[in-house]
Amino acid sequence: MDDKASLWPKASMQEKIDFTNRMGKAFVALSPELDNRFFMRCLEETANIGDTKDLRLEEMVRACVAIGTKTP
Repeated sequence: MDDKASLWPKASMQEKIDFTNRMGKAFVALSPELDNRFFMRCLEETANIGDTKDLRLEEMVRACVAIGTKTP
């Protein structure tokens, strides 16, 4: 969680799957939409779209949770 977000694109697919599975298990009780597929998509988009600079993975996860729990 303290890793730099800029490391996400360089992580192996297995590392990404393991991490997003853990996040999905931790947050799916908060909202059914916050599963491992949601986190994989959200983290991939967040890390690859812009300049993450000093952003930490924990901050990306928080942003994903905030986005995923907003009601339309």
